[in-house]
Amino acid sequence: MTSRLLQRSLGSPDYDGIRQALRDDTSTPVISVRGLEVRVAVLPLFTHDGRQAVRVSSTEPLTHVLVGVDSASGTDVTLLVPEVDAPRELTLECRDDAGVVGTAQVTVTPQRKWSVFVVHHSHLDIGYTDPQGTVLRHHLDYLDAALRLAEETASWPDDAKFRWTVESSMPALKWLDARPKEMVDSFAALARAGVIEVTALPFQLHTEACSTEELYRQLRFTAQLERQYGFATRSAMHTDVPGAVVGLVDALSSAGVRYLAAAHNWAGRSVPYLHGGDKLTRPFRWRAPSGNEIIVWFTDTPHGMAYMEGNTVGLTDSYELADDLLPRYLSALATRGYPYGPGTFGWQGPDAPKEPYELDVLHLRVQGAHADNAGPSIVPASIARRWNEQWAYPRLRSAVNSDFFEHVEERYHDRLAVHEGDWTDWWADGLGSGARPLGYVRRAQSALRVAETLHTIAGVDATEQIDAAYDKVALFNEHTWGAANPWEDAEEAGDSGGLQWTRKSSGAYSAQDDAADLLHAATRRFAAALSESGTEGGALASFAVFNPGTWTRTDIVRAFLPRDVVGVDVPIALVDSRTGRTLPHHEEFVDPVDWPTRPIGRHVHAVVPDVAGFGYARVDVVPGESQAPEPVELDLSGVIENEFYRVAYDVREGYLSSIFDKRAGRELVNGDAAAGFGQYVYDQYATAPHFNHLSGHVGAHDRTLLGDRAIGRHATITEAKRTAVGEKLVVELSGKGVDWIRTTIELYHGVPRLDLTYQLAKQGTPAKEAVFLAFPFAAGRPTAWELTGGVGGPEVPRVPGSAEYMLPIRHWIAFEDPELTVAWATLEAPLVQLGTIHMPYAPFPPTLDQEDGTVYSWALNNIWDTNFPAQQQGETTFRYAVTSEAGVQGRRLGAAAASGLCEPFVGALITDSPDVSETYVSVDHPDVLVTSLGWDGVRLQSLAAEPVEVRVSMPGQQTVEVRLPACGVAVVRGTRQ
Repeated sequence: MTSRLLQRSLGSPDYDGIRQALRDDTSTPVISVRGLEVRVAVLPLFTHDGRQAVRVSSTEPLTHVLVGVDSASGTDVTLLVPEVDAPRELTLECRDDAGVVGTAQVTVTPQRKWSVFVVHHSHLDIGYTDPQGTVLRHHLDYLDAALRLAEETASWPDDAKFRWTVESSMPALKWLDARPKEMVDSFAALARAGVIEVTALPFQLHTEACSTEELYRQLRFTAQLERQYGFATRSAMHTDVPGAVVGLVDALSSAGVRYLAAAHNWAGRSVPYLHGGDKLTRPFRWRAPSGNEIIVWFTDTPHGMAYMEGNTVGLTDSYELADDLLPRYLSALATRGYPYGPGTFGWQGPDAPKEPYELDVLHLRVQGAHADNAGPSIVPASIARRWNEQWAYPRLRSAVNSDFFEHVEERYHDRLAVHEGDWTDWWADGLGSGARPLGYVRRAQSALRVAETLHTIAGVDATEQIDAAYDKVALFNEHTWGAANPWEDAEEAGDSGGLQWTRKSSGAYSAQDDAADLLHAATRRFAAALSESGTEGGALASFAVFNPGTWTRTDIVRAFLPRDVVGVDVPIALVDSRTGRTLPHHEEFVDPVDWPTRPIGRHVHAVVPDVAGFGYARVDVVPGESQAPEPVELDLSGVIENEFYRVAYDVREGYLSSIFDKRAGRELVNGDAAAGFGQYVYDQYATAPHFNHLSGHVGAHDRTLLGDRAIGRHATITEAKRTAVGEKLVVELSGKGVDWIRTTIELYHGVPRLDLTYQLAKQGTPAKEAVFLAFPFAAGRPTAWELTGGVGGPEVPRVPGSAEYMLPIRHWIAFEDPELTVAWATLEAPLVQLGTIHMPYAPFPPTLDQEDGTVYSWALNNIWDTNFPAQQQGETTFRYAVTSEAGVQGRRLGAAAASGLCEPFVGALITDSPDVSETYVSVDHPDVLVTSLGWDGVRLQSLAAEPVEVRVSMPGQQTVEVRLPACGVAVVRGTRQ
C-alpha cells in the first residue's frame, strides 16, 4: 500500500505513462462490450514478402481474426495483410471460448516505408549526474567500450553493426592523448571507415555566452584530427540547449562542417510552439547573413524527450518493446504534428497546430540507458539486426550522425525549407544565475583579444597560451552549470551541487586570471619592443597609449608609474609627444602604509585625444611645476557634466533623472517611464526552492506569482568630485536582496560617453528572485543589437520558435531616429528584456505596460530548479556605457560604445622614446571591425547587413583588399613581426 503513496519527482520522466499515451493515441477502440475493449492500429510495418501489419490489442486474451486474411490469439497481436495501395475495408472478429465477442470494420490504409537512422551517442553533461572529473573519465571509458563493441559486431550485417557518434569531441581528444598507439590507430581506422564519428563541438555550449573568436577557436581541432589521424569532421551535435546563435552557422562552415543535429530539451520552460516553432519543419537549411548554410535536424521534448527519443520507444530496452512502440511512433509522426499529446510529459503543451512530418526518413537518437552521460550499449544494434531480419520496413540502420544528413542532402536538399537568423536560446536566462563568474568570463573574452594583439605586435607567438585561456572560458560557457540537485553538497552523483559549482565557478575565475596574466605580459613585451626601437629621450618616462579598438577615439587611459621609475615626490606633467601639448592628468598614490602588499607608485589618469585604432600615441612623463591638482569637491546636488552631457541624479528617487545631450539639445531619458534610469529593481517570485524541475511545471498567465517587487531606496551621495580628467558621482543605496548598492557615474573631458558602474553586495538566498537595472530611453524601439557572430534587430529574421521575451546580447543595443542615434552597452551582463519585465515562467507574460525605448538589464536571477546554481552571493560588478550622436548608423555607434567600455586604452610604460605614434593595422570601411591581431593574421568582422569591400593596411606590407559577406568573419594573413 505504501508504495502507491510515493510518486516520482517532478524531474523524473514517467516512461511507462509516456509509452502508454503513445499506445492509446495511435490506436482506435473498435469493440467495447461488458468492460472488454479492443483497439486497432494500422502501422507502417512491412514484411519481406510484401505484407503489412495491423496490430490488435485487447484487455483480455482473445482470438483476433481479420476475416479471410489472418488471425492470432493473445492480448497484443500483429495481423498481416497484403500490402495495399488504397484504403481497404476488412472485417475484424474477436472471439473467446464462447464464440464471437464482437466485430468491427477495419480500414487498412497505405503506409510509408521508413528508413530510420539510429544514432547511438552519449549526451555529455560535464557535471550534472556526477562531479565533472568523474563524468569525463566515464566518457573516456565509453570510448574503450565503443572500440570493443565495434570489434564484436564487425561481422554483422552492415545496417546492424555497432556505430558510435561522439556527441562532444572533448572526450575523444582526451582519449586520443591518453591511450596506447594501437588503440588510437584502431580508433582512427574506425573513424575513417564511418563506424565512429567525432562531431565538431567540443562540448555543449551556451553559444550566446561565447564571443565570436571563442566560438571559432573551439573548432580549431577539426583540422588537427584530419591532419594527424586522417578523418574529417563532417557534422556537429547541439544537445539539450534549446537554441544557438546565428554565428554558429559561419563558425561550423569555416571548419568544413555542413550538418547539425540539434536536440532541444524544453524542460517545460520553453514554448517555441507559441512563437512560430510549429512552422519550423525538419530537416531545414539554416542560413547565415553571409550566405553560409548548414542542414539542421532537430528533435525536441514533445518528439520524445529530445535526445531520449529513441530510448522512449524502447531501443535501449528490448526488441519486444521497440517492436511495440517504434511503429506506433512512426505512425504518429506521419499523422500528427507532435507524436505525443499535451500533458504527456507532465506539463501542458504543445497546444498549437503543426503539420505532420513529411519525409520517410528519420534521425533517431538513442543512448545506452535512460540518463544523461549514459554509456554505449549493444542493445540498439542487436535490435536493428533482429528487426531487419523480421521486417523489410521500417529499415533500421545503426548509423553515425552524418549518415543521415548525407542521405537527406542527396535526396531532398532542394525541397528543404530555408530559415535565417538567430535561433535564440530559451535557456539563456540561466546565465544570470552565476552573474559574478559570468562577468569575469566576459572580461576575460575582451582581455584575451587585446593580449594576443599586443603579443603579436611585440613579435611573440602566444597562440598556444591564448588558446588555452579561451578553452577555460569556453568550459565555463559549457551548458552544465551545476548538479541535478544543485542545492545539495554531496560528494558524488546528482546531489554533488556544491562540488560541481565550486569547480565550475573556479574555472571562470582561473580563466580571467589567465587573461589578466596574458595581458600583463603582453603589455610589458609590447613596451620592451618599443623601448628597443626607440632612442634615449629627455623624458623621465613615457607611456605608449594603445587603442585596441578599430577606430580612432579620444578616451581615458589609466596607467601605473612605479616609485622606482619616478619618485612619488617628483611633480610630473604628461605631454602628448605628437603635439607637444600638456595633457591634464589625475594621480592616485598607492601609499605603502595603506597598501604594503601592492606596488608603490601612482596611478596616472589622463584623457588622450585621437589615438588611432590598433595603434599607439606616445605620452611623455616630464618634470612638472607642481604636483597634480587634488580633486575638487562638488556640491551634493547630484549634477555632473562635460562638453557632451549634463547628468542629474535624483537622490530622493534613487536614479538618474536626466542625461541631457548638449550637442543635440535633447534629453535622452524618458522621464515618464515606469522605472527611473539606472534604477535597481528586485523581483521575488512566489514559488518554492529545492524542488527539481519545479519551474518546468509552473505556468504564469498573469502576475499572480510575482510575490514582491522592490526598488533601491535611501540613496546617499558619498562622493562628488571633479578631477583634471572629468567628474564623478558615487551614490550608495539599500534594497531588498542586497546589503548595499553602489552606483558610480562618470564623465570624462573630451569623451562623448557616460560610464555607469553598479556594485552589489549580494545576499545569498534560495528564494526565487531576479535583479534588473532599468534604462528607459526617450526613443522608439531598438533598431539593432550585437549577437555572437551577427547583428540582430526587429526586422532581422530569426529562426521560427526562437525565444522572444528575453534577449542575450554580446555588448550593445542601438536606437535610431532621423535626428539622433543612441547606443547602450554592457560589459558583464548579457541578458536584457526590451520594453517590459516578463514573468520568468511560461508563457512569460509581461508585468508592465510596453515602453519601446526601455532596456531592462537582467543582471542576475535565481529561477532554475536544476542544473544552474541554487543561489548566488558576494560583491558583483556590472558596467554600462551610454553614448549618442547625430547622423551615425546604429550598428557603428553601438560598436563604438562597446569599444569604449570593453576595450579600454592600455598604457604601456616605456623607457626610451620610440616614434610618437604608430598604427599597426587599419581598415577603410566603417562597418568592418578588426577584432584582434594574431600570429595567423588580422581578424576582421563585419557589422554590415550586406557584403562589403574593405582594404586592410599594415605598415611595410601591401594593402590587401577583402570582400566580406554580410556579418562575415575573415582572417587576412601577414601580421608576423
